[in-house]
Amino acid sequence: MLRVISYCRLAFCVLALPLVASANVPDKQSVAALKPGKATWAHIIVKGNYPEEAQMLGLFGEVVESLSDAIARLDKSANDDKISGVILRLKDPTIGWAKQNEFRQAIARIQANGKKVYAWLDSASSVDYMLASSCDEIIMPESGVLVLTGLRAEVSFYKNLFDTLSIKADMLRIGEFKSAGEPYTRSEMSPAFRQEMESLLDDMFGQMVETISKGRKLDRDHVEAAIDAGPLTVKAAKELGLIDHVAYADEVKSIVKGGNNSLDLKIIRRYGRKKLDTDFSGFAGMMKMMNLMMGVEPRSRRSFKPKIAVIHAAGVIVTGRSSSGSLFRGTSLGSETLVKAIRKANQDSKVKAIVLRVDSPGGSAMASDLIWRALEQVDKPLIASMGDVAASGGYYISMGADRIFAEPGTITGSIGVVGGKFAFKGLYEKIGITTNIIQRGKNSGALSALDGFTDSEREAMMTLLHEIYDQFTRKAAQGRKMTQNDLKKLAGGRVYTGNMALNNGLVDELGTLEDAVAYAKLAAGLKPGDKIDRMILPKPASPFEQLFGPIDADARMNKAPTNALIEALGGLSPEVAEHFKAVHIVNLLAREIRLTLMPFRLIVK
Repeated sequence: MLRVISYCRLAFCVLALPLVASANVPDKQSVAALKPGKATWAHIIVKGNYPEEAQMLGLFGEVVESLSDAIARLDKSANDDKISGVILRLKDPTIGWAKQNEFRQAIARIQANGKKVYAWLDSASSVDYMLASSCDEIIMPESGVLVLTGLRAEVSFYKNLFDTLSIKADMLRIGEFKSAGEPYTRSEMSPAFRQEMESLLDDMFGQMVETISKGRKLDRDHVEAAIDAGPLTVKAAKELGLIDHVAYADEVKSIVKGGNNSLDLKIIRRYGRKKLDTDFSGFAGMMKMMNLMMGVEPRSRRSFKPKIAVIHAAGVIVTGRSSSGSLFRGTSLGSETLVKAIRKANQDSKVKAIVLRVDSPGGSAMASDLIWRALEQVDKPLIASMGDVAASGGYYISMGADRIFAEPGTITGSIGVVGGKFAFKGLYEKIGITTNIIQRGKNSGALSALDGFTDSEREAMMTLLHEIYDQFTRKAAQGRKMTQNDLKKLAGGRVYTGNMALNNGLVDELGTLEDAVAYAKLAAGLKPGDKIDRMILPKPASPFEQLFGPIDADARMNKAPTNALIEALGGLSPEVAEHFKAVHIVNLLAREIRLTLMPFRLIVK
């Protein structure tokens, strides 16, 4: 989930210090006992946040692995005849529920090919464990802890702080549930906001229990009781049937052998991981480094296979060019960058269909509409695939697709509009700053950072918000083949999970990115077994751009003065940094009149 934009936060479970369980040794053989001979297993580490978009190789041979690359490694192990099974080393991956589902489905594909998958963890949070529960067996050391405590929504409100600082948050919205401004104007949830959060947690908790129950073959009541008893020592987790082996790293190999000591077991570490040639010696090496820094791709063989374009729409939606995550900037999705990618895919005769992979909480209403218009002009099959979040503006750009796939845990909907501003006059006066005003035009102060809206300015602003809301609901109704009135019953800013969105008609099908690509092949008239190439767009940023931003630096978010502060705060604990990041909405409201933006971000632990 993107760290760039966050207004409130949903934190799932509370971290605890590791508890010490009594020593234990593996007390049962693997159900996958191997015959005497030789066997090769893949060792794959799962850690980090796995961005949706393609990543550029780094200078020192490493690459921040994208979600698609990680899933491709798992699929490679599933189809590799030399590989007998997979050891999945889980190291606290910071992924949302949709990405977790992508991993679980990839694990299922390995198992479908008759191969076992062992999960190996030191300690486990909710995400770790839900992922591990899809594996055949789970291994943890006796000093570990299973932090499986359910779901908890923590929403912070800043009105009292702003009152103390004499800052006025003057927020406007269309839609009862469009609560993006509530943390700045209220000291507690409105009834509508609370109702929305209750519905989300009910559905997501049901998904959590179902996933664990199915993976571990346990009764749902037993799983709920285990959650209520958490956090759990590893010994307690094993007694409850939540894990299989209490063992250390040096014992994993023996467990995989299943007691067959005569087996010659080879484990390939970093299986399928990309690595860059870092020999930069001589003139050729210098040119290689320059090309790498500027993002010049090595030549590849010409392919005559049909293509499916996968266009990644990840980040807060802004006008102008996209900004990749860097040392000094957050990630943004620029309308100009995405429109260019859409047109490139549409104009390529080898591209037979387009899959739009969305992982965005929204942002600028205008930028969202520009992207939507470019997608409307596509004359090829267009399939939308929703990741962790495709809400507000993220839903806006999805709604023109021929078919929309969502993950069960995708956060989507939030069809509504919000606007407003922060007035700092009271704070300025408190610290000794005085301001003289000369005005021409009745509403010339509409975007002033000094005062709140006058009656006339508020009326004009509300007219703008009503207009974009009408556009949003009208286009969504057309895309979903509903009447506008029926669509509005689902709108109002309300947020849904993918499960809920399927039931109310806002999406067509639950499935992964791979499912969306498979559907796109059929929609393009290709057969399931036909070989294809994937055109991944937009192209990843070069190391130079990752350090310093786009060369032309015209993305609005790149100019935002608080981005460096926001990035710097990433070194704090997520809970502390989250409060400071609330200042980010000031950036957006200072630059955009109308926002289609989610009111919160999900942090799953």
